[in-house]
Amino acid sequence: MSENNCTHDCSSCSADCASRKPESFLKEPHAGSVIRKAIAVVSGKGGVGKSLTASLLASYAHKQGKSVGIMDADITGPSIPKMFGVNERATGSEEGIYPVLTPSGIQMMSMNLLLDGETTPVVWRGPVISGAVQQFWTDVLWKDLDLLFIDMPPGTGDVPLTVFQSIPLAGVVIVTTPQELVKMVVEKAVNMAGMMHVPVLGLVENMSYLTCPDCGKRIEVFGESKAEAIAREYGIPAVSRLPLDADIAKLADAGRIEDYETDGLQEVYRAVEGA
Repeated sequence: MSENNCTHDCSSCSADCASRKPESFLKEPHAGSVIRKAIAVVSGKGGVGKSLTASLLASYAHKQGKSVGIMDADITGPSIPKMFGVNERATGSEEGIYPVLTPSGIQMMSMNLLLDGETTPVVWRGPVISGAVQQFWTDVLWKDLDLLFIDMPPGTGDVPLTVFQSIPLAGVVIVTTPQELVKMVVEKAVNMAGMMHVPVLGLVENMSYLTCPDCGKRIEVFGESKAEAIAREYGIPAVSRLPLDADIAKLADAGRIEDYETDGLQEVYRAVEGA
């Protein structure tokens, strides 16, 4: 159909014209929520430290004086409450669901806060899981947040697609490790973000090096860091490197991840703040 004969009813027309607007699947947050910026923490595969990175970024931002929330979008494998030492169940009313506060005051929502116990499995199919993630956005009363970090499940499946389509993201942070294999994984995450028109703000290389406790030398246990080269190749503006550090594991296991002190995320945090 030519534009001269356009009826302005795109539902009955297959023409690819300039006036056609893509359908938006964005959802409004809860009417009582104030969320100035939502940032997704993503990876193309599991086991790279995505939840850890999301937790450390949220903690770092909170220490900079920001009002921070963290949404655990990994519905079938939630780990965020454990790292923060949060065991209480979330409550709600006719208004909506109330986030639970971490010891330092970070607002949190996770499926583990809604289950009878932290080891109760979530045996749901994809559409139900995606619906739960949407409810974390539409039904939770996030109170006056500067930053909401969303810990995503790995890959590019139902939940990442739901988050990208439903939530107006200011950007994503990609988590990787030094092995050569992960370059392909990073490229998938970058390409998905590009397809969804969401900017990649930074790259975090986890387990990047080990600092010798005796001499202080940095040892690249998993091979030479590729973070800077990958960031240049894909035009990612900020890079941060996190070490293999026994203190991180101890604090995470003890539910005290907020106590970990690091400036290792400074560059990526600056990019997040400026998004």
